[in-house]
Amino acid sequence: MQEQLKEIGQRLMVLREESELTPAAAAAAIGVTEEDYLTHEQGETDFSISFLCKAADLFGVDMLDLMSGESPTLSMCTVVKKGQGFEVKRNRAYHYKHLAYTFRHKKAEPFFVTVDPSDAVPEQNGHVGQEFDYMLSGRMMLYLGDTQYELEEGDSAYFDSSIPHALQALGDKPAEFLAVVLK
Repeated sequence: MQEQLKEIGQRLMVLREESELTPAAAAAAIGVTEEDYLTHEQGETDFSISFLCKAADLFGVDMLDLMSGESPTLSMCTVVKKGQGFEVKRNRAYHYKHLAYTFRHKKAEPFFVTVDPSDAVPEQNGHVGQEFDYMLSGRMMLYLGDTQYELEEGDSAYFDSSIPHALQALGDKPAEFLAVVLK
């Protein structure tokens, strides 16, 4: 996973330099401190989906360009078989599989997400757009600003994703859900 972080950081640095932005300007546009931005660029910090969305928007690329270094190539249809998808390896409790990673010019970013159980309240982050989450299995708490919603299999939530939010699996089993981030 550490190698993936370094590769994403390298792509981030190249895009920033090609855009002729200073680290401070890129950090301000993404909404993080310059120090935090540079730790991402150096591959020393895990990337949140909100960070990747904001960076992709800033540099005018697809989020997959940052994650994999490959630009999506399909524009009519993409099919992802069960258990497949572009895996975003994280060291936190969230595990993502991007479900439309080969489709160009997406208006939405669909993910299969697994959240591992943890007693720690997760850090909330926001990103542009709206989000739809549909629970497939397990139970989880959706923290949305100062409000909390308990979700279980079959439940869904649609919200303004610019509001800081986080998810926490409840009980001793992972929570699995479909997340669709709309730009």
